Amino acid sequence: MSKDNLDELFERLQGGFDLEEPTSGHQDRFLEKLNQSKGVVTLQKRRTNWWKPFSVAASVVLICALGLKVFSSQPSLKEQVVEIAPEVSQTEFYFANLIEEQVQELKQMKSPETARLVDDTLLQLKKLEDNYQHLEQELVNGGNSKIILNAMITNFQTRIDLLKEVLTNIENIKNLKSYNDENITI
Repeated sequence: MSKDNLDELFERLQGGFDLEEPTSGHQDRFLEKLNQSKGVVTLQKRRTNWWKPFSVAASVVLICALGLKVFSSQPSLKEQVVEIAPEVSQTEFYFANLIEEQVQELKQMKSPETARLVDDTLLQLKKLEDNYQHLEQELVNGGNSKIILNAMITNFQTRIDLLKEVLTNIENIKNLKSYNDENITI
């Protein structure tokens, strides 16, 4: 074609050209169709998922942290006491259950007349419990185990005696109140 023919062609097609950009992925689709028509197989690009390696790394870190915590943690005070004196565990279980039953009974018997007595008793029991924990700590720290074990048993017995005495006093208060109520005449 001559230059004049080309110029005429462009003048004639002026304004009819498509100036729009093709949609994204057009070139890839075009090349894929071209390769399919020629029988060429292309390998697809693999997108890298970064979340998979990060999740594996986070899992490994979490497992290591949990393992470190489990294996490096020191035994609790109770576990240390049981190692030193295994019979303490059974004795404590027996006394603790007995004391807990009496505390529940004490709380059930609480009334306006006995409220102060019950509250004071619970406060004294808390002090005795704190004292018991102090004795456990002394036992673990290497104190004289026979003396400390006797003190621990005495602590339990003191708590039980305190609860029995208070429950008896509450019964006496209730009996006295009912006796006074019976003697009042209208």
